[in-house]
Amino acid sequence: MPIVALSTETTDWVSRFADEVIEESERRAPGKPVVVASGLSPSGPIHLGNLREVMTPHLVADEIRRRGLEVRHLISWDDYDRYRKVPAGVTGVDESWGEHIGKPLTSVPAPAGSPHANWAEHFKAAMVEALGELGVEFDGISQTEQYTSGVYREQILHAMRHRGDIDAVLAQYRTKPKGGKKPQQKPVDEAEIEATEGSGAANEDDGSSGSAGYFPYKPYCGNCEKDLTTVTSYDDNTTELTYACTNCGFSETVRLNEFNRGKLVWKVDWPMRWAFEGVVFEPSGVDHSSPGSSFQVGGQIVGIFGGKQPIGPMYAFVGISGMAKMSSSRGGVPTPADALEIMEPQLLRWLYARRRPNQSFKIAFDQEIQRLYDEWDKLGAKVADGSALPADIAAHSRAVRTAAGELPATPRPMPYRTLASVADITAGHADQALRILSELEPDKPLGSLDEVRPRYDKAEAWINTQVPADQRTIVREEPDAELLKSLDEPSQQSVRLLLDGLAEHWSLNGLTHLVYGVPKVQAGFSADATPKELPPEIKTAQRTFFALLYHLLVGRDTGPRLPTLLLAVGQERVRRLLGE
Repeated sequence: MPIVALSTETTDWVSRFADEVIEESERRAPGKPVVVASGLSPSGPIHLGNLREVMTPHLVADEIRRRGLEVRHLISWDDYDRYRKVPAGVTGVDESWGEHIGKPLTSVPAPAGSPHANWAEHFKAAMVEALGELGVEFDGISQTEQYTSGVYREQILHAMRHRGDIDAVLAQYRTKPKGGKKPQQKPVDEAEIEATEGSGAANEDDGSSGSAGYFPYKPYCGNCEKDLTTVTSYDDNTTELTYACTNCGFSETVRLNEFNRGKLVWKVDWPMRWAFEGVVFEPSGVDHSSPGSSFQVGGQIVGIFGGKQPIGPMYAFVGISGMAKMSSSRGGVPTPADALEIMEPQLLRWLYARRRPNQSFKIAFDQEIQRLYDEWDKLGAKVADGSALPADIAAHSRAVRTAAGELPATPRPMPYRTLASVADITAGHADQALRILSELEPDKPLGSLDEVRPRYDKAEAWINTQVPADQRTIVREEPDAELLKSLDEPSQQSVRLLLDGLAEHWSLNGLTHLVYGVPKVQAGFSADATPKELPPEIKTAQRTFFALLYHLLVGRDTGPRLPTLLLAVGQERVRRLLGE
């Protein structure tokens, strides 16, 4: 059953943009489907910064669908762009791929071992799969197919007829004004810096280099397939175009009204598509806020094609928090597929939904992911009991469902940090994991790990891919006899108090109460005493006690939460390691 629109009291950014887009669409094309758009270049791994280019219009389109209106979310795959550079660290790619620089992305071989037909399809496929998991509904448009099938022929001929008008617009920006407006935000980490580079299309030649004048069209060479070509003449009446290739020396004359092996330069191509598709809403990166940017120039050129510039925000950078063991086979910067290995789609959707497009945020691959999951679970509880704020309710709703329905979810979502600890300690032994997780809530034991999937699988993947080996938990095989022998009387007493209470408190809540209570009891207080009733030194005593237990159990002073660790080790083994 379709999901209805959110409450009219909702004040989140998505609803506000949906209002504007619906109004603008009715003004431009009354009675027709609303058109929103994204553009992605499969020139390499499509990373989490690029995902904002998709999620921003997706969320707006989904809200419009919830209101019962027809909407199309176009994703233009810029797979007819030139291959600009060999990305570093991609498995199955070496220096030999440099020979393909200048060819269309769809004419470049896929990385060695890939099942896909070409470079573009290889990187597109991973993104399409991730978008499916995220519940993103879209209409994909291959620019290779559009150009090579002649779909844009009239637009190309129109651009050539009006090349003087286009040149006049571009000329205003070819000499960069001093003191010009700079991007409103600078990238703050390596991942963001790479994200700002994108496909490099924004820095593409705008067609001004030819000695025969300005031409907004660039053929791909009929001999070497590269775009290292220069148009040397063009006849508007016959559409005869002559070009020469500076790479291989090949030259030919073709009729542009039947020639399909070339494309408009980027700063003309983008606004042409706005007009051709009737795009009403499309966001763009914050780097487009500078003079001469593709978005700004496009706003003037689109009128030449009889269209209007879309409305849409400049979106801020998306950073990455921690990349401990990120596989270099993907090119270094994490992709949506990487994120979905360690987090459920709902959490990833929520990260994009809860922040306005102009707000930057980071996606956690380090320990911060545990805090994010805690925050997410608390929000879910507040939504369930009716105590959440309207904007938070909206962000939660947009994360867990689309207009088509609920996204698949973990039936019994136990805390992520608990699942990660169990996965860490059990090192892939499913039967051990099930035993431990069943003991967390003895009154409601798990019947199968499927009840905590896919969240358990995500937590296990995080442990295996993002936690360095020296931070993994390895339980001692034998007691540390030397350490046990060296314990002073207070330390021995604390261990004895813990051992005496194990059987009675053998559950997650019970052991939490026990391990925090031992130092309180030793200091003469009740185990139930609250922090307000205790002197500050109790916290110090608790930290000292915890460090002692970690050393006795895992040989270092930190580790997973002690209650979870104790359950994982098992009561009999805990007693043996603690010297009983």
